[in-house]
Amino acid sequence: MKLITSGIKGTEDILPRDSYRWQFVEEIMRKQAASYGFKEIRTPVFEHTELFNRSVGDTTDVVQKEMYTFITKGGDTVTLRPEGTAGAARAMLEHGVYNDGYPIKAYYITSCYRYEKPEKGRQREFHQFGMEVYGAPSYFADAEVICAANSIFNRLGVKNLSLEINSIGCSKCRPKYHTALKEYFGAHESELCDTCRSRLDRNPMRILDCKSPVCSEIAKNAPTVLDFICEDCSAHFDGVKSCLDAAGLEYQVNPTIVRGLDYYTRTVFEFVSNNIGAQGTVCGGGRYDGLIEELGGQPTPSLGFGMGIERLLLLLDSQGIEIEKPPVCDLYIVGMGEAAKLKAFEIIEGVRNSSLIAEGDIVGRGLKAQMKYADKIGAKFSMVIGDNELAANKAVIKNMADGTKHEVPLDDGFYDAFFALHVNGANDNFMEKLGLN
Repeated sequence: MKLITSGIKGTEDILPRDSYRWQFVEEIMRKQAASYGFKEIRTPVFEHTELFNRSVGDTTDVVQKEMYTFITKGGDTVTLRPEGTAGAARAMLEHGVYNDGYPIKAYYITSCYRYEKPEKGRQREFHQFGMEVYGAPSYFADAEVICAANSIFNRLGVKNLSLEINSIGCSKCRPKYHTALKEYFGAHESELCDTCRSRLDRNPMRILDCKSPVCSEIAKNAPTVLDFICEDCSAHFDGVKSCLDAAGLEYQVNPTIVRGLDYYTRTVFEFVSNNIGAQGTVCGGGRYDGLIEELGGQPTPSLGFGMGIERLLLLLDSQGIEIEKPPVCDLYIVGMGEAAKLKAFEIIEGVRNSSLIAEGDIVGRGLKAQMKYADKIGAKFSMVIGDNELAANKAVIKNMADGTKHEVPLDDGFYDAFFALHVNGANDNFMEKLGLN
């Protein structure tokens, strides 16, 4: 039988030696989300395909080229989620979360799937952190979401990020812009790619987001949306800018930002870095006031963003930002003989119950190999228990850093003795167990 020794193209494994980096970043995301009043939402990895066709937009690259869609055994058409917002919006509607009162604030950490050419910073399975707000029409909400994203970068120590913002108008003013785009791109129709020619009448704004070099070059001289937005959208955008100014958050207006999904209205924004190559957008989002209505609900102002975790980790690496490694083993115990191994197991579990990290041999190594392993995993202390130690009810703990040795009892007094040696690294749970706080 042929061994399967490689993953699917466009996917990556997160190995035990690297997972701490993800956990560190995710923990900061969770803490910052909580500080802004957000609670976690978890949605299924696949949804009815129609959900994404209606929300993301059937003229987008995501729907036309990138979705993983398949037919179930029951004949339903389902799609692996290409982004997180549509599923969150569907869940809010299905479960009547709006009855909890507005604003609804939700965040997610989730995997997404798009069939794209894999490259640095772009995978077919990727992971996003996202924040969603429902029921908040004010421009203060736009600024708050942008500041929430920025707070994560600040906590991680990320530098040299550019915040770019734009307004793409609303259903009242966008038709005029579409007319101007149709006229402009219509003069270049023969030069456009096949996909963009099909978009010309249905949704010309999508041409601005085309990845084709030819279409991108033509789009550089296209009319800009800020020349067409209505007074309400202009006032809203001015409000967003005034809030960002008040928060001291630097930004630049980039009228070419339209975002790649059809549900966006009014404010759109991106955090962009020049440190990670072509895939420089680390976070993108904006307002999507028509999304809930498009899915069959009542008109509900909504907004949020998605932040690529893979790209964020690449950015941290590119800027030399080190992520703290996980705690090392506090105590490694070698048991020599069945009775000694049982005693070692008992003590190891006691130390673990005190929220410290303890390990012992479970693969059948000898004494020398175990001590070598204890050194390899960075154990702070080690201890050997054999027949002599059991008979004396005492053993010797060795400080692996300086080589000092200390005799300790093997009865309940062991924990007091070990704590005295480990006091600088012990936590409150351990202190409480010993009655020392």
